[in-house]
Amino acid sequence: MPTELPVRIVQDPSRGFTRLPGLHTAPADVTVSLDVCAGDRIRARLYGPGVPALKGTEHKADLAVRPAEVRTAAARLCAAWQELLVGHRPLDPDGMPDPDRPEAPYTMLVDLTGQPEPELDGILDELALMGADLLFEVLLGGEDHRTGLIRGYLTDALSGRALRIRFDSDLFLPWPMLALPATAGGSGEGAFGRFLGYRHQIEQTGGSYPWAGERPAAPAVPVVSLNRDTAIDRRGLTRANDVAAALARGTKLVERTTRGELITALADPGLDDQLMYFWCHGDFRHVIDQPPRLVLRLSDGIGIDAHVVRERRRGFGAHTPFQPFVLLNACHAGAPGGDGDHSHLGRALIEHGARGVLGPQIAMPQAFAAEYALAFVTRYLDGRESAGAVVHALVRHFADTCRNPLGLAYALHCGMDARLDRTPEPL
Repeated sequence: MPTELPVRIVQDPSRGFTRLPGLHTAPADVTVSLDVCAGDRIRARLYGPGVPALKGTEHKADLAVRPAEVRTAAARLCAAWQELLVGHRPLDPDGMPDPDRPEAPYTMLVDLTGQPEPELDGILDELALMGADLLFEVLLGGEDHRTGLIRGYLTDALSGRALRIRFDSDLFLPWPMLALPATAGGSGEGAFGRFLGYRHQIEQTGGSYPWAGERPAAPAVPVVSLNRDTAIDRRGLTRANDVAAALARGTKLVERTTRGELITALADPGLDDQLMYFWCHGDFRHVIDQPPRLVLRLSDGIGIDAHVVRERRRGFGAHTPFQPFVLLNACHAGAPGGDGDHSHLGRALIEHGARGVLGPQIAMPQAFAAEYALAFVTRYLDGRESAGAVVHALVRHFADTCRNPLGLAYALHCGMDARLDRTPEPL
């Protein structure tokens, strides 16, 4: 009987000649494009093999809503996740703190299976209602015929499962936290089934895209960096030490704890981290008449923002080995300030070589953040799964086994196809 032999290509004699230029990622099943146009308009486009074509072209509509209204609704949704879920305080029948439960269970615990199901289901129902309203009523609302077609076809596509969805958008929204209407799907999957991040692989692109140039050869040992504030969890109450151990396993680990060490590395044209992990605090710096910008701080407490990246990497071009995947495990690191302008740290990293950036869109509890990081880096460093597949799997893992929805709060900016390059083992 004929047998198909396994084949592994260990050389590239054609030097990439057979690759089409620019096609370095698999196409998404559905792409939703939102462009902010002159006149403060939003133009929506919908295309991909996961939706019906309109006479061989894409669906297109000018939406009735204005960008400021959409951004306000998105900020309200993130605030609701913070207040209703993370900030929930259980009360007894007299309205006093419940002595039989942790004061803030959704902050302190990773496994929520022991918490009252009706309580969590009620919170998720309200968050799903808000997420569906943002997508289908605020963003895609109105009676325009073309908008109605986009709304209907997108609803049908999102009601399926395990699609690759790309939001190529000038509007940076919390896409995994958006949801389907109660009548459009999710039945049989409990309270989590309506959320887009639970059903599909999702990435946000727009404004900045990973370089399409030739990738450097994979090093014999992956280069990984841990950029952290050593004051976080100094007592060892989370899995942070386990994350550090996982990062060091089978890799060349570089640890940086100060702004000076990080900017020295960024100024090096030979910087070749394949995975950059940040474990630190993040917040928004507000400047008069300017959009707020994300600032990270390592052990020395000195701010690190998008300008720090641009100032050190400017002029290197695409011919450097700096093409890492970046996990910014810091509060709000996945949520651009203002309108997602050029001051956003994730966008700056992608502009200068990063293949993708993953980070939380809310102030993430440390216990969950460390547990999520451990699961992510363990799977990503294995080299067999793409970042998009890992992110989607972790949403479902924490939801299905721990009844914890916080995996939905991590946003992937580019990088759905990013995968750790490892040198193949000799035959």
